Amino acid sequence: MLEETLVTLATAGGTAVVQAAGTQAWDGLRVRVARLLGRGDDERERGELERLDRTASALEVPGPAEGERARLRQEASWQTRFEALLEDVVGAERERVVADLRSLVQEQAASDGIYAGDHGVAVGGSVEVRADHGSVAALRVGDVTLGNPSQPGPPQG
Repeated sequence: MLEETLVTLATAGGTAVVQAAGTQAWDGLRVRVARLLGRGDDERERGELERLDRTASALEVPGPAEGERARLRQEASWQTRFEALLEDVVGAERERVVADLRSLVQEQAASDGIYAGDHGVAVGGSVEVRADHGSVAALRVGDVTLGNPSQPGPPQG
């Protein structure tokens, strides 16, 4: 039987999986979860990826009541998976698994569904990029469409 802190961590892991499904954070999280649960076994990792994909599909249900039921089922299912993992490992391996799961949970909680790929910075709000005193500022943004910007100078009219 797991101690309470590990059960709480497993619960948070289940919640993190469900919250990430359908967001930009999903791809990264699903790979990390599959690696964690696969524990170095490629076949087991592939099986976990398939299970994660089924979770994402199960959460795509119409209606708030059905969605809530699906969310609760999936959270419980992943909590159970994480509890089983934590029960199966001991010593230094358990410490590593706990650290990895805690990191995964913390990153998901901090992301609010906001995700930046490699070499990116995720921002959950406005961004101001400014160059002062002859300096240069740059921001690389992908897949953005802008209308015709206004021309500098006095207002036209």
